[in-house]
Amino acid sequence: MKTLDTLDWICIAFYFLILVGIAIWIIRKKQNNTEDYFLAGRNVGWFVVGASIFASNIGSEHVVGLAGAGAGNKLPMLIYEIQAWVVLILGWVFLPFYARSGVFTMPEFLEKRFDARSRWVLSVFSIIAYVLTKISVTIYAGGIVVSALLGIDFWTGALSTVVLTGLYTVVGGMRAVVYTETLQAIVLVIGAAALTIIGLDHVGGWESMKETVTPEYLNMWRSASDPEFPWPTLFITSTIVGIWYWCTDQYIVQRTLTAKNIKEGRRGTIFGALLKLLPVFLFLIPGVIALTLKMRGELEWDTPDEAFPVLMSNLLPSGLRGLVAAGLLAALMSSLASVFNSCSTLFTVDIYKKLKPDTPEKKLVRTGQIATVIVVIIGIIWIPIMANISGVLYEYLQKVQSYISPPITAVFLLGIFHKRINAQGAFITLITGFVVGAIRIILELVKGSLDPNGFLFKLGDMNFLTFGAWFFLFCVILTIVVSLLSKAPSEEKVENLTFNTISEEEKNNNKNSYNWIDILVSVLIIAIVIGVMILFNGK
Repeated sequence: MKTLDTLDWICIAFYFLILVGIAIWIIRKKQNNTEDYFLAGRNVGWFVVGASIFASNIGSEHVVGLAGAGAGNKLPMLIYEIQAWVVLILGWVFLPFYARSGVFTMPEFLEKRFDARSRWVLSVFSIIAYVLTKISVTIYAGGIVVSALLGIDFWTGALSTVVLTGLYTVVGGMRAVVYTETLQAIVLVIGAAALTIIGLDHVGGWESMKETVTPEYLNMWRSASDPEFPWPTLFITSTIVGIWYWCTDQYIVQRTLTAKNIKEGRRGTIFGALLKLLPVFLFLIPGVIALTLKMRGELEWDTPDEAFPVLMSNLLPSGLRGLVAAGLLAALMSSLASVFNSCSTLFTVDIYKKLKPDTPEKKLVRTGQIATVIVVIIGIIWIPIMANISGVLYEYLQKVQSYISPPITAVFLLGIFHKRINAQGAFITLITGFVVGAIRIILELVKGSLDPNGFLFKLGDMNFLTFGAWFFLFCVILTIVVSLLSKAPSEEKVENLTFNTISEEEKNNNKNSYNWIDILVSVLIIAIVIGVMILFNGK
């Protein structure tokens, strides 16, 4: 790998100067209440909302892991990256309910729709899940990227990025996060696009690349009997995970709640969906390019997760290499900033404020800042544990998400689509679902010591996509059965929070929040998604 030269370092320094400038500008604005600190005063426009959604999603684990999937014969994982149509579901289906309810957090919405028990369960579980998956995986991937790019050791790279990101997140709150993410999204897209274009030119174009890796390699639709990625459950489980991640997870939804109104929030999700079409071409294709060059003996790397940094350092000219390096650092920092702020919001609004409801606004903001510092420290403690992760990082992340998303997706979907679903059904499903998900993770780790003919071995050894699909069906049935066997919720509890109970006034407000351009762009995005699905069919 080539190291960065003087021009590269100038580009990186220039990027950080702009970032610091934005952070200082934001920090100088007063943030006296929780709406300012956690939701940027609910006064953000669609462009910033969309860029923030994209930048929050594309972390270094995406850049490293998705390119690794492209280089390591894991092309079916691409389906998680063409979920722009699921981002549209957030704007068109879920957002109006969240905006009408005036909530700060997703657990808070569950309390309004069901009861306080569901709020507590989701709050605590979300914070634990963020620390175990998002924070730890992002820091680990970031450590790989930073050490490979800047020629420094893993610990120095990971620690410095965590501390710097934590600093502006603590002081600037959500406003600092969304505005710095807008810059980071722009830098990342320009840098990665340059690498894809130069890379394709270097390998002699798309057809030449396809010839080297063989057309079958570029097939995301494997047979239903494939042991790794059977296509029916790949589609079902990726959709379940997608709805959980894009439509119900605090990490993403919090960006739309910063919008001035439903119209700006929905347009933000449409713009975010448009940007979501890019990762296939910006990160997965460079992985395939790296594999092509390796097969031709022009490039060398040890594990698929190294494909992107190695390709970048060897193909890009001086200066542009620095820009892409800045883009990768941007991806790492935007993801970390988002998860730090989401953890802080969940703890302050859903736990601390519930325990101490009379706390003044200024003290709640201070509590949020302290919570962010604690999350940063926990993230640092997790670095040595995450350093032991093996295998393709992106696949690891999707596996864990396939076990934790089914109960949450079932409860939110049924909760807004049917007024008969009640608090008891939601609570029992969330608790049972989290227990089953934990059991599955444990069984997967210890399956080597179990009886190969026993039920527990089969449960632990079942394909993660197949497990996710059956698990979701189980959660849906459990929610419906428990709800029907217990008392129906009162009219006040479901008013304007389900499709059956929206008032005429709210229906009219919603109709006035979009126009034909919003519909046309949304249809265009769905058409592009279908086009990508057809393109990667191995022919």
